[in-house]
Amino acid sequence: MTDIKIKQGHPNGLMTLFFSEMWERVCYYGMRVLLTLYLVKSLMKGDADAALIYGAYTGLVYAAPILGGKMADKFLGYRGAVLLGAVLMAIGEFVILGGSEEFLMIGMGALIVGNGYFKANISTIVGKLYEDNDPRRDSGFTIFYIGINIGALLATTVVAYVGETYGFKYGFGLAGFGMLLGLLIFWSGRKNYAAAEGLDITAEGKQKVFGPFNKAHMVAILSLLLIPVCYFLIRQNSWMDYILISLFIFISYSLIKAGIAADTKEQVKIWKDRMIALLIFMIINITFWACFEQAGTSLTLFADRNVDRSIFGWEMPASMTQFFNPFFIIVFGSIFSVMWVKLAAKGRNPSIPLKFAFGILQLALGFLVTVVGLQFVNEDFQVPLMTLVILYLLHTTGELFLSPIGLSMVTKLSPKNIAGTAMGAWFLSFAIANYVGGKIAAITGGHSESGEALTASEGLDNYISIFSTIGFVLIGISILIMLFNKPLKKLMHGVV
Repeated sequence: MTDIKIKQGHPNGLMTLFFSEMWERVCYYGMRVLLTLYLVKSLMKGDADAALIYGAYTGLVYAAPILGGKMADKFLGYRGAVLLGAVLMAIGEFVILGGSEEFLMIGMGALIVGNGYFKANISTIVGKLYEDNDPRRDSGFTIFYIGINIGALLATTVVAYVGETYGFKYGFGLAGFGMLLGLLIFWSGRKNYAAAEGLDITAEGKQKVFGPFNKAHMVAILSLLLIPVCYFLIRQNSWMDYILISLFIFISYSLIKAGIAADTKEQVKIWKDRMIALLIFMIINITFWACFEQAGTSLTLFADRNVDRSIFGWEMPASMTQFFNPFFIIVFGSIFSVMWVKLAAKGRNPSIPLKFAFGILQLALGFLVTVVGLQFVNEDFQVPLMTLVILYLLHTTGELFLSPIGLSMVTKLSPKNIAGTAMGAWFLSFAIANYVGGKIAAITGGHSESGEALTASEGLDNYISIFSTIGFVLIGISILIMLFNKPLKKLMHGVV
């Protein structure tokens, strides 16, 4: 990989992947930012039903990379998997324009399958642009993460505003157009990342099945059959409990087995321990994101009902309050990228476990800000908008301590021959987190257990009670991770 050219300190391909991912995120977040409000206001779903549908959808979105990563490793190669994913996501977004619940569910199915191919494998390509132990890797992933959040910012401002102001279908249409741009950039810039390993269809993928069709072709065709499966799982979302638990057990077994095999092959005793460490970090990641992802459900409905969103006479749409997170990512992302490099040069870079612990602590403090906001509630039982601004600021800085570091960590901890599978496993933790987040959101907000609508005062009290409980639980988890910093570092065998 020494023939990869360096531009401004990073491989040329980083910018191509940066913009491809940016526009794909416009597609995904553009749909997601509107989903809960679309379900509640357009399709007339109750809060709990909307939260569970949202949780099942986002859970499946992040579970799909397990399959997408494995199919790329075995058959499609990373480039083919990303292209297939982009096409399916664009199709899914435009299907939603049909305007009914049926079209929504079918469109979400296509988005889920497409995201499974796109998300895991474009992140894997980024990791393969760098040599082993390259000190620029964390910085490169942080830059890549800024691209993700520029896309999220466009989605949570332009797409959110258009969707709530002019109609949801126009917002979904803009999101689909974003995916088409991402597809164009990824294909037209393919020479920039051509030196990365594993891009092409594998030898097994080229094996003929019948006629002109090889195994890679069959994988692409059979992927379409997963769309109705996703449709069913979104509707029957209680099945997700058993599926996600089974997947976690299976992936845990697979990773540890791969670690043992790598140890045997290389005559070392590090890979099994690293796989155990990866599984522990997956559990920590689930905890963080189950709470963080309240942004798309309970925090959006909280903003809609109990936050004063007036700014000099203009009322910000509730969905647009989600823009604070990507905005702060863009503001602070470069600072964090430089900070990690400088701290590493001075030998003062916090360990990965400590970064995760600090991230969870900031997430906790963000939720506890709502208790402070309660002291400034107005006559309509609304807290000031500044409550959400500070909450999202703390959630964002917490995210920067954890998320880009986690992506980079997976590429360091995993044996090269299962890089895509390991990244898929990492996204399984996001899947479980999003699904659990939907269950948390289902117990908050606008309706009592009997289904009766709560008053504005009762709804506000319910939101603050749940958010403060989350905050205190997260503080305890953060302290626990700090206490186990040294044992976790030992399992990682020098990965920093």
